[in-house]
Amino acid sequence: MEYKINDRELTASVFLPFVNRIWKGDYDMERTQEALTKTLNITAYDQNELVGCLRILTDGYFFGTITELLVLPEYQKQGIGSRLLALAREHTPSMLFFGAQPGVEAFYEKNGCQKSLQSYIIEKRSE
Repeated sequence: MEYKINDRELTASVFLPFVNRIWKGDYDMERTQEALTKTLNITAYDQNELVGCLRILTDGYFFGTITELLVLPEYQKQGIGSRLLALAREHTPSMLFFGAQPGVEAFYEKNGCQKSLQSYIIEKRSE
């Protein structure tokens, strides 16, 4: 497994097929590419196939958040998510806050994450 910190070679054309294997959606290629340039991308590759990705959005000092931690289903429970999380801890410029999908709390707690603030969302209104 090859791990890359701040993977600037990650493109939407590689990321979107990977994401669609986990979270199916109709994602825009151009907007995805722009989003990838705004995050610190920590990736895991098996040969040349993207199999895991953790993205950090941060101001570099006060605040950081994990936007997502994704591992292909067939690669889960092999330590890839734990390694991505450890690399995030080593390379983040700030404290990280993030939400977790229901049912995966034990994974984060096993990896030394502490339960903190309750999370809320504000949905963008359609115009």
